Amino acid sequence: MQVTTETGPADRAARWERLTALPLTVLSVMFLVVYAAPILWPGLADSWQRVCEATAVFIWLTFWIDFAARLILAGRRRRFLRNHLFDLAVLVLPVLRPLRALRLITVVLSLSRKAESWARGRLAVYVGATTMLLVFVSALAVLDAERSASGSNIASFDDALWWATVTITTVGYGDHYPVTGTGRFVALGLMIGGIGLIGFVTGSLATWIVERVSAQETAATATVEDIAALRAEIAALRRQLDPSTSTTGDDPHRWSHATPSVD
Repeated sequence: MQVTTETGPADRAARWERLTALPLTVLSVMFLVVYAAPILWPGLADSWQRVCEATAVFIWLTFWIDFAARLILAGRRRRFLRNHLFDLAVLVLPVLRPLRALRLITVVLSLSRKAESWARGRLAVYVGATTMLLVFVSALAVLDAERSASGSNIASFDDALWWATVTITTVGYGDHYPVTGTGRFVALGLMIGGIGLIGFVTGSLATWIVERVSAQETAATATVEDIAALRAEIAALRRQLDPSTSTTGDDPHRWSHATPSVD
């Protein structure tokens, strides 16, 4: 008798996620490279700039194919669209040249989801990787927007990286700041993301300190209780070996032994 098993939409969607996890991660990293190269090296040859742009478009189309496949495999497609409106927006809006920095949001979300699954149970690794990724892509996006703007004070990647670090930590020296609308939009996203990450790091650090202090106090209490229990066990053992000690009481601190009689 042949038994056939039917897979539902959830199983097919989960299988698609497993199959595409690694390729999409590699493509996300590659997208960061081809996006960053013309920004970090403005003097890059025109041919290489065209290669980077073509590769970025190809990867972007791949993200579209992944979204369409997940939509088709979803059991409830309207519900899927409602739950992924943000993903759809960051896929559509970057078609406009002034909003192309939004492409980085999809890359960040993709890498963040993969890092969350691979670093499950290790929140410090996940949060640290997400923070560095957010700082890096924000520096790239603000440099892309600000470098050629009139009155800009962010002219190099060093300036952009310093600005992103100061912004996400809420220090705000004010020596570098965006002057364009796109740059300020990037700053807004970095501020919102920074508040969440810094709050999580602060809360995690406080929890770790409290747990360490509590663990030390618990260990000290357990040690005292263990010593008391050990003394009680020794006293009970002495009473079994030498019944005459029972007449002197059950003091666990009594360590004298009765002298055996010699014939």
